[in-house]
Amino acid sequence: MNARGLARWAAWLAAAAALTAVMAAVRGDLEKVHVALAYLLLVLAASARETRALGLAVAVAAFLGFNFFFLPPYETFGLADRRDWLVLFTFLAVAAVATQLLHRARHGAAEVERLSVEAKRAAALGEADRLKDALIASVSHDLRTPLTTIKALAHDIRSDGDERAVTIEEEADRLNRFVADLLDLSRLAGGALAVAPEINAAEDLVGAALQRASGALGGRGVAVSLDPAEPLLLGRFDFVHALRVLVNLLENAHKYSPPGTAVEVAARRVGDGLELAVADRGPGVPPAERERIFEPFYRPAGSSPDVGGAGLGLSIARRLAEAQGGTLRYEAREGGGSRFVLRVPAADVAELDAGGAAVPTRESL
Repeated sequence: MNARGLARWAAWLAAAAALTAVMAAVRGDLEKVHVALAYLLLVLAASARETRALGLAVAVAAFLGFNFFFLPPYETFGLADRRDWLVLFTFLAVAAVATQLLHRARHGAAEVERLSVEAKRAAALGEADRLKDALIASVSHDLRTPLTTIKALAHDIRSDGDERAVTIEEEADRLNRFVADLLDLSRLAGGALAVAPEINAAEDLVGAALQRASGALGGRGVAVSLDPAEPLLLGRFDFVHALRVLVNLLENAHKYSPPGTAVEVAARRVGDGLELAVADRGPGVPPAERERIFEPFYRPAGSSPDVGGAGLGLSIARRLAEAQGGTLRYEAREGGGSRFVLRVPAADVAELDAGGAAVPTRESL
């Protein structure tokens, strides 16, 4: 206990002594009930303003003062009337219970105040997040028109023989993809992105993803593995959004894979889910960052500045997976590297509509 705390204790015990002295001076005019109420008021005041321990200490001091000065025989701790023991211990019990109740009330009030502050802070953060999403959506939308104009002008300049226009077009395309990612991120955050899950074949999705990502992969080998235990792998997912997730994972694996190594794609059914995994032999992700990589704009420490992208791809991919009832998780790959697993609800052949379009078999890949 510091000096300030000792001073408070001394002040309240001195107040108890002063009250005792005042009542002792007019002891002949006081009844037991008057003494008990006066002491109880002092205990309540100490408990309300100070700690529970101090309130109990004042209650004990009052108990002793009550016995010594106001119950016969006076100036002794003995009692002439045995019934006075009941008076004394009733007083002590009431004082202790009152002290405890006041302590709980103060603690509850402090808790309510803390929760109120946290609620206000959460509301402020929510409003700031809403404004951020609105700003991103507005700025991204406004950027699309000048980007279209820049690309059109670059195309015209290129037709005149200026090869520098190729760089302008490439950078405009890159910036346009970044703007599109920002718009999608704001739509996903606001729940405004339309999702239409349907029964689709994993073979279809993998084939379309390999075709879409072929340019970005630059000739890197891709090994495809389909679960031999399942004649036809079906899932219930939004084909367009799931395709974007898979293409994102393929491009991400290519960015971090060493030269000469293949990217692996596997599809299998696990329980009531269809899992599509993309694996690489890159540096992997440290345990502390395995969830942070799915945060918007996050870039791993020490990552090369020429890797490309703004740290939105994995965040958008996970949100797209969740929007259609699926998940996207990271797994450390045995032997080194990363493995990203897209899981969506599985479907059975029996669920296909009898008059629906035929689902390609894996021989068509």
